[in-house]
Amino acid sequence: MPKKRHSKLHILITAGPTREYLDSVRFISNPSSGKMGYALAMAAALRGHRVTLVSGPVFLAPPRGVDLVAVETGEDMSAAAKRAFKTADGAIFCAAVCDYRPRKRAGRKLPKSKAGLKLDLVPTEDIAASLGRIKGRRATICFALEDHHGRRKAEAKLAAKHADAIVLNGPENVGAAKAAVQLLQKGGNGRIGRLHRKPLWQLELCAGWRRFWRTVASE
Repeated sequence: MPKKRHSKLHILITAGPTREYLDSVRFISNPSSGKMGYALAMAAALRGHRVTLVSGPVFLAPPRGVDLVAVETGEDMSAAAKRAFKTADGAIFCAAVCDYRPRKRAGRKLPKSKAGLKLDLVPTEDIAASLGRIKGRRATICFALEDHHGRRKAEAKLAAKHADAIVLNGPENVGAAKAAVQLLQKGGNGRIGRLHRKPLWQLELCAGWRRFWRTVASE
């Protein structure tokens, strides 16, 4: 585990959407606003922790005191997150990385055709799972956005991503000032709560967060 200085941590946080291009101008993406990741980055930075915020394209100003790494594609985010994780004490994966990308990207804008367009899509890398496999004793927290069978899917992702806790989110929360979420941790414990994006108490909603955030939340 990387060494801490004066009980402070180096925290990697990913946020926002990614874009996966099919030609020079068109891309696949999602409506993630990045607000949750930016709020968590600000909360940690206000307590003197070093924060590396790897962010996809959003319309938000970076929090003061945060090291922002702006990226666009899933491959960009993966590379940036892996660099930061080398010296990080833990990570929060808030980003909504596209699950698929076009197998090939056209070098120029594809013309519109009455025949339609078929896309050959391939899965993108699961960044949280990749880093979770090599985290050692470090803590990682993930987010899962689901519109059905949420608890079951979140529990499966908690194990697959080797995370210490996962936040189950819904599509109705995208861009909202508050988010009704369920926090799940190893062992099956969970709690329903309304997660404000700005107050720090959001970091202490369940015991699964406390191990990682004990230092972060201390004055």
